Amino acid sequence: MPVLDTRNHDRAAAGLTYVYPVLSRRAGGVSVGVNLNPNNACNWRCIYCQVPELTRGGPPSIDLMLLEYELRGMLSAIVHGDFMASQVPEALRRLNDVALSGNGEPTSAPEFPAVVELIGRVLADFGLLGEIKIVLISNGSLATKPYVQAGLTTLSGLAGEVWFKFDRATRAGLRQVNDTECDPERHYQRLKIVAGLCPTWMQTCMFAVDGNAPSTEEVEAWLALLARCVKEEVPLRGVLLYGLARASAQPEAARLTALPEAWLRALARRVEDMGLAVKISV
Repeated sequence: MPVLDTRNHDRAAAGLTYVYPVLSRRAGGVSVGVNLNPNNACNWRCIYCQVPELTRGGPPSIDLMLLEYELRGMLSAIVHGDFMASQVPEALRRLNDVALSGNGEPTSAPEFPAVVELIGRVLADFGLLGEIKIVLISNGSLATKPYVQAGLTTLSGLAGEVWFKFDRATRAGLRQVNDTECDPERHYQRLKIVAGLCPTWMQTCMFAVDGNAPSTEEVEAWLALLARCVKEEVPLRGVLLYGLARASAQPEAARLTALPEAWLRALARRVEDMGLAVKISV
């Protein structure tokens, strides 16, 4: 494996089917990823997505025995081997989390609840349960499914958390950025469900398209959504606000550029003024 870098999250770098290590700028250390979509299929198609040859659809059946074997091997290398010394820059040699993320929507796998339980069991065997986080990075689109809610309940019991994607708060914005015909009100209700079941951060990616930052209308709609969360006492942990750090692998890639850090920080201040915590990654 090459030395880990925050700008390269190659899921195939470790040569495994489901498990891959990354250096996470948001986590500030090593994150062990669990990829339940090794076929590069997702029910959304975010235009900033770094997954090559992304297709619409769901994952194949998950081999739970293989996933557990790979996870135990990776954690053994990190905890008991020389992985940190050989693969991670010295300043970032800390294991932060196990993250259900990967090349598509993790909750689209029917095995999602079993995978959460498996991760908890393996972390307990390594003495890591409660020492590092279990994170679900999700677009939240399947939050009304009973099996997804069962997995979220288990995740909460393991002191895990959800990073819930809500990139734009208008129908047009969701269509442009996530290539989905998702209704913003419906997605807000999903956010409320998820936040009620498991500690949840709302995550938003802001960037320029064709040199233009998100419109005033889009920004104000997004801020109004957060104000509603505060008014209705949706138990959000806060907002993860981030920009483009790695190149998109989608056809729109050439049209996308990062916004100035000052733009993101100005937006973050408006969120903080509502009483919500904000973490910025540029």
